[in-house]
Amino acid sequence: MSTVELVGGLVCEHDEQVRIVRRHLPRYIELTRAEPGYLHFDVEQTVDPLVWTVSETFVSQAAFDAHHARVGAGDWGRATAGIKRDL
Repeated sequence: MSTVELVGGLVCEHDEQVRIVRRHLPRYIELTRAEPGYLHFDVEQTVDPLVWTVSETFVSQAAFDAHHARVGAGDWGRATAGIKRDL
């Protein structure tokens, strides 16, 4: 079994999207770090206030897939659906 790592970005187009990220991010991080198979997860705003760096590591592809299924069906997925992912 090998770990799955992802490093990418969340790229907002305007300040309203930044407010959405800030509003939902703490709970998103909390839920992700509580998931089975989580090893590492960080989302940090860069020097560009519209861009966030995402770094995540899970113990297996199955754990990574379960994370993304939960995210897609949850508040974070719905709230940030219109924000560009740069993976």
